[in-house]
Amino acid sequence: MVKSDVNTRRDFVRWSAVLGTGLFLSSCVNGERSKAGQNSEKQKSPQSEASEKGGEVTATEDLMREHGVLRRALLVYSESAAKLRSDPSAVPPEALHRTAELFRTFGEEYHEKKLEEAYIFPAVKRAGGPAASYPDILVAQHQRGNEITDYILAVTRGTKLGAASAESLAQAMETLVLMYRNHAAREDTIVFPAWKQALSAKQLDEMGDKFEEIERQQFGQDGFENAVRQIGEIETGLGLADLAQFTAPPPPKP
Repeated sequence: MVKSDVNTRRDFVRWSAVLGTGLFLSSCVNGERSKAGQNSEKQKSPQSEASEKGGEVTATEDLMREHGVLRRALLVYSESAAKLRSDPSAVPPEALHRTAELFRTFGEEYHEKKLEEAYIFPAVKRAGGPAASYPDILVAQHQRGNEITDYILAVTRGTKLGAASAESLAQAMETLVLMYRNHAAREDTIVFPAWKQALSAKQLDEMGDKFEEIERQQFGQDGFENAVRQIGEIETGLGLADLAQFTAPPPPKP
């Protein structure tokens, strides 16, 4: 074997070793990066996931979507009131009882007491202006709503609704629906905007975090998602889940 052949073979072995080491180290680094990425995905908080998918839920958005759940409960009441008058046996008391329980736990005990009465109404009253006259009326309506919910829970404990209680129950639900439709509409268009206006961007962000903390303390999980699931089950049981059935008919020709 000539000397040049020996040198060539030695160079080949040396460079192969260097290249192999480089590939091994590169593989290790990429593997660690992959693991770190996987761990990062696993450690993402619900807030960070929400931020990536469409932005974090703000405090005012949180309040309004909670109103959406309560409005769906009110729709259950209004539809059931009409059925009670025509055929009380067509409305299972259990469905109305579950609706009242949801309205109490999610609406009255959480949304009203823990958020509105504790944080929003006091701030709106301190800020003054036209919206400051609303909190006292809204609190009085919360109290009346509690009384009506107590009544609905009491009347729907049995397995059947008699004709004697059907009319009074229908009236109670209709008065609650009328009150809360006006109540929530004023909050969404007057009180909540005034509250947001009274806070700085930093304060509003902090309130969003505070509301999430209260929600976890109250329900131990995502209270909104759980409430949406519950009201969906109630609607399905009553035949109200199909949105298309509520499409208005065409108006008469003038």
